[in-house]
Amino acid sequence: MNLNLRRFITYKSYSLFICLFLYFVNPQLIESKEFQAIGTVNPIDYIPAQKEIATGVNGMVTTQHFLATRVGEKILNNGGNAYDASIAIAFTLAVVLPRAGNIGGGGFMVIHDNITNEQYSIDYREKAPSKSNTGMYLNEDGSFNSDNLSTFGYLASGVPGTVAGLWEVHKKFGSMEWSLLIEDAIFYAENGFKITPYLSDMLIKYEDKLSYYDSTKKIFMANKPEFNNRLLIQKDLAKTLKLISKNGRDGFYKGIIAKTIDNQMKKNGGLISSDDLLSYQPVWRVPIRSRYRDTEIITMPPPSSGGVHVIQMLNIIENYNLDELGHNSPDYINLLTEVMKYAYADRSKHLGDPDFYNVPVNQIIDKNYAKQIYKKIKLGSSTPSSKILPGAFIDNESQETTHFSVVDQQGNAVSSTYTLNSTFGSGVVIEGTGILMNNEMDDFSAAPGIPNQFGLLGAKANEILPSKRPLSSMTPTIVMKNNELYFTTGSPGGSRIISAVLQSILNIVDFDMDLEEANKSKRIHHQWQPDVLQIEFSIDPKIKNKLTQLEYNVEVIDPATCLQTIMFKNGIYSGYGDFRRPDAFASGEIND
Repeated sequence: MNLNLRRFITYKSYSLFICLFLYFVNPQLIESKEFQAIGTVNPIDYIPAQKEIATGVNGMVTTQHFLATRVGEKILNNGGNAYDASIAIAFTLAVVLPRAGNIGGGGFMVIHDNITNEQYSIDYREKAPSKSNTGMYLNEDGSFNSDNLSTFGYLASGVPGTVAGLWEVHKKFGSMEWSLLIEDAIFYAENGFKITPYLSDMLIKYEDKLSYYDSTKKIFMANKPEFNNRLLIQKDLAKTLKLISKNGRDGFYKGIIAKTIDNQMKKNGGLISSDDLLSYQPVWRVPIRSRYRDTEIITMPPPSSGGVHVIQMLNIIENYNLDELGHNSPDYINLLTEVMKYAYADRSKHLGDPDFYNVPVNQIIDKNYAKQIYKKIKLGSSTPSSKILPGAFIDNESQETTHFSVVDQQGNAVSSTYTLNSTFGSGVVIEGTGILMNNEMDDFSAAPGIPNQFGLLGAKANEILPSKRPLSSMTPTIVMKNNELYFTTGSPGGSRIISAVLQSILNIVDFDMDLEEANKSKRIHHQWQPDVLQIEFSIDPKIKNKLTQLEYNVEVIDPATCLQTIMFKNGIYSGYGDFRRPDAFASGEIND
């Protein structure tokens, strides 16, 4: 069924909200030294596709692109379940959201199966190639090589996991034929789709990166210099998707696609081999669970760090009455900042791939450990990051991750986050395949104490080893209340994902906000190192003065996160596509 076009009409109150934000924006973007982007692309400069909360009684779809939402709707309307829709959405995003959607990357998915009342999580994160090694990005003297080898080019890519992960979900939960789930992605790749103003400006901004390799340039720069409203056609990607449609996971991990990836990696100094692709397997992992107030948090375990630290922070925060502090008051910001410092400090030392390192999950999420941290926090004062050390009980993605959520008529829910890492990944399209490759190797710790491109630190737990998965901030999460779905949440944003998901939970659970209020609320972020308190959009001078008196280094930033949330309350599903990504869209008019 077609999307409801009336939602594309801007109403005055929302326009006023955007204009006020635009007045205070202070653009700031983190870019590669080698490929400085041209200008800035701020999501709030654009009219968002989502103008109001979407509601429905038979299900809900929310994604970062309205075409992917339309595809998810179509699958549900044709009798598919939430898992079918999620697979179709993921493949569609690989076409219409090339900066983050992918078949050349990987991610995580958290699932609530309402039929069995069981929860699951699947890890389809990329893996280090078998020929990788701990010192692959270091100079002979042990110093970090500054040539961007971990962020750009063939050596930056890990073994992709997206296709294998989606195939596993299909085998376990799928109800429709696999080929039917990919036909829309093939259509948009083969026939093209209209480039939105936001994507147009992204292509212009990243022109240097997308022009370096001819295989990438001929696809993404084909419409240069006029991108807006032109068609982005990806014929080679359509051919690859047809092979995957016909042969399942083998269409990607065996045959001509695998051979082509192997050959081009060898030719250009990359490490991924056909054996790496053949041996890749996603992992079903036990979700992490915890109680917060009257809800149950169900989230992703390592190698995602997000779930562990969201629960850790909630355990500390539940010792406070947030209503008394007041939402986004100086005391509230003070509390969240101190809590975030302790969590990100622990992340820097203790988190990694649990198949290679004994991650102390139970100790980190233990409520007694939270009590110890709680006793150290004194509202009205701050502790310098230099004096906060990782817990004694014993990094990483860019803003261009993408998240989507789906709930079907049976109440099955999917919360999924996947990524290429940086915007447009490594900048490499495998010639003849249309596959844009990830640069996830930068998510490993190249060496202890050396921050990655997004300022995150890591340690031995996250060192590079063959076939190991890098640490991630992705935090797909499902929240239950009274033994039924309450809401799903998740976001792109690199290191800011964790703090955004935390605040989405607090906004809904503690402050009883609806999805529009929860999404419009200003977000803050602190990741321990660097010792900077980041606040979206603008800051009231009086609040800034109080925070400065607490010796916080306050920085106003552009929006980096984009929550894709579905809530179930009083028998009604509501969804909201965060305005921070203007093409994001939620729809609940399913089987009306």
